[in-house]
Amino acid sequence: MTTETVPSLVEPEWLEARLETPDVRVVDCTLHLSFDSETGDRQSESGRSDWERAHIPGSVFADIQDDLSAADPEYPYQRPTPERFADAMEALGIGDDSRVVLYDAAENIWAARAWWLLRAFGFDRAGILNGGWKRWTAEDRPISTAPPTDQEVTFTPEPRPELFVDKETVLEAIDDDSCCLVNALRPADHAGTGLVKYGRPGRIPDSVNVPAIGDESIVGPADNTYLPRPTLRERFADVGVIDTGRVITYCGGGIAASNAAFALHLLGRENVAVYDGSLAEWGRTDLPMETD
Repeated sequence: MTTETVPSLVEPEWLEARLETPDVRVVDCTLHLSFDSETGDRQSESGRSDWERAHIPGSVFADIQDDLSAADPEYPYQRPTPERFADAMEALGIGDDSRVVLYDAAENIWAARAWWLLRAFGFDRAGILNGGWKRWTAEDRPISTAPPTDQEVTFTPEPRPELFVDKETVLEAIDDDSCCLVNALRPADHAGTGLVKYGRPGRIPDSVNVPAIGDESIVGPADNTYLPRPTLRERFADVGVIDTGRVITYCGGGIAASNAAFALHLLGRENVAVYDGSLAEWGRTDLPMETD
């Protein structure tokens, strides 16, 4: 096993120089997500066909909703069991000695979800390609249609349950001054003025908004790269996140929340957890919500 680490945020030149390195496994995590403009119903489509048409050379495709989620989730994208996750990793050729670079064709949210899952199951040798597919192709870097090489590996999960929380923990956090709840959805969703997508409009009481998707996101729309660290720190500091004790991120289904959690990791913040059920669960209960 090489002693070289994987940067949490992987720049394209770093990856291109290691595309033929045997222990580097590149993973496309793309999922296309949209909402019905009248009903707010979620519509999702795997990005596998896009990957088959063109992908980063040597990459494999990970289906977030089918392979990296619970077998029968009550709410979308809930984390799988350690055994199910290990089986999925081994099928992708990701083992204990692998180094993993994750990317997607969206705003890094699916790559961030896979990154957070890997971390939650005890795997730290992973990073996210800064800018993902959008930047990679814009910079005219190599692409391929060839299938990846199969690898026989063993993935040993070592769960870190503290990286996810349930609705009971979130309910207790509402009145806890040492904990900050961060809504990673768009400002209109946070305010409760946008399309109702999760049963009820609005947000969990006392939560603050740091969008991890959309035009005001922590990811720049021009090339899907993360904002510079000083700017990221300012975004979170402005709403009181940096100096609080614990941070819990949430969104609609734990995806954008994982992106916000990853950004906090880039800033060196510890004691961060993702509310896995997020508003897909919370909004369909009688738990409290508020709007502007």
